[in-house]
Amino acid sequence: MVSALPFEDFRVLLDKLPEQDDRVATDIRKVFAKAAMAQGPLGRMEDVAAWFAGWTGRASPQVTRPLVAIFAGTHGVAAHGVSPRPVTATVDAVELCAAGGAAINQVCLTYDLGLKVFDLALDLPTGDITREPALDERGCAATMAFGMEAIAGGSDLLCLGDLGVGNSTVAAALMAALFGGRGADWVGPGSGADEIGVARKAAIVDQALAFHGPHLADPLEALARVGGREFAAIAGAILAARMERIPVLIDGFAAMAAAAALHKAHPGTLDHCLLASLSAEPGHRRAAEILGLQPLLDLGIGHGEGVGAALGAGLVKAAVQMASGMALAQRA
Repeated sequence: MVSALPFEDFRVLLDKLPEQDDRVATDIRKVFAKAAMAQGPLGRMEDVAAWFAGWTGRASPQVTRPLVAIFAGTHGVAAHGVSPRPVTATVDAVELCAAGGAAINQVCLTYDLGLKVFDLALDLPTGDITREPALDERGCAATMAFGMEAIAGGSDLLCLGDLGVGNSTVAAALMAALFGGRGADWVGPGSGADEIGVARKAAIVDQALAFHGPHLADPLEALARVGGREFAAIAGAILAARMERIPVLIDGFAAMAAAAALHKAHPGTLDHCLLASLSAEPGHRRAAEILGLQPLLDLGIGHGEGVGAALGAGLVKAAVQMASGMALAQRA
């Protein structure tokens, strides 16, 4: 996948994005319109069903292979104390998922979702973004290519989540690099930082922006310089899903920032994505507004470890079943 110019292959893909099948989406809306005459409007459930059908191109849609993919990375910037959690908490969370004891495991069991957790070199933190790039371009491109493999086993709905101590600070830095502003405009408490901790995060973001300066003008270079492995892998997964016409649910500030880099590189790249859940992180809400994404759920879930996306998948499955079941009844 990676050429002599690390990001060139991705730029080519961004210029060849498939579009939604509007005819199929319209047919699904007609099913809901006919049903509404008897039982009233079904609100955003119609939008969700039409979105899923349009991207999969299926006139009788079914969610048969939903997948939750969680990408876990470690960050050099965490050494600055930007999180109240120890760096080892990332490994602990991955191990808990592997043992089946995390919240995400239970949601996946409830809604019959596949689950993959990707350990992205957790023993090797990325570079400290206040004084060096998180990744070089080749490393970032290779990690994006790795993320693209998340759908290799086959999926018709991709739900994305992240794990990584310090990655809310990294997400804030990436959003500031992409859309402007200072650290204070994008940081929040993350996993529980107090007022002093939030101020520290803002200062770290400002240091990173000052260090990388004009190199942040290109969105993919910004992803490499102030992102992280889970950010790059999520960006790759989103792009691969678009090429295969697989609908995507995004969850969490980190995943949102990774998606935003693609949007900045090529507006329209996220048309196959919905925002599953919105956290209380101020930067997350601001990013959603910029990208024009309205959350399916607003349950106060604090972090993007995939739980919101998995819960959103249950809603998508219900919306799609509504469409298919009502269409069958109307044909009878």
